[in-house]
Amino acid sequence: MRLIPFLIRFFLFVLILVGLKSMWDNFSTGNWIPDWVSGKGKTETVHTLVLEEMTAMGKLELVKYNFKDVVEQEVVKTWLPNAKAVIIVQGEAIGCVDLTKIEIADITSEQEILVVNMPEPELCVFKIDHEHSKVYNTEYAFMEEGKLVNEAFLQAEKQIQKSALDMGILEQTKENATKILTPMLEKASGKKVMLKFPMSTKIDKLR
Repeated sequence: MRLIPFLIRFFLFVLILVGLKSMWDNFSTGNWIPDWVSGKGKTETVHTLVLEEMTAMGKLELVKYNFKDVVEQEVVKTWLPNAKAVIIVQGEAIGCVDLTKIEIADITSEQEILVVNMPEPELCVFKIDHEHSKVYNTEYAFMEEGKLVNEAFLQAEKQIQKSALDMGILEQTKENATKILTPMLEKASGKKVMLKFPMSTKIDKLR
């Protein structure tokens, strides 16, 4: 019969130790009241991450243009006031060369010169930085505001693409590719290196 009182006292003793440890843990972290007393629960996060696709990347980014644009988008109406939106856009365009397109046949050695036939440079990225872009003002948009702003961003993205090409981002990509890759390949091969890009010709329209 003495075993039961002993077990009860032992159980109470364990509870007291657990309580003291909990109070000490909370005291050391600046929380005077234990979580089990205050009713606060612990937050637990469970992630179920699945890799859906893995893509080999071989595009070498060589030049980036940063743009800032003020876009005024307007919907002309017959009877009602024209809906307008003004947005301040931050964006970027990146020129690159896809190195995965280079094959063994594109690399030839002529005496002391290593010739590498390069692929055409690409405008691999042109996009709006929505985090740093903002809607400055809207007028008479009402229910069309969302559509008006989205159309303004779309037009701004197209303008970034056009402006980057007009400003010669592809030519700058070629120049940077030559400056960066040539010394690296010369050091690796021990030969003079010549990078050749496809000839791009422009035919002027007949007047």
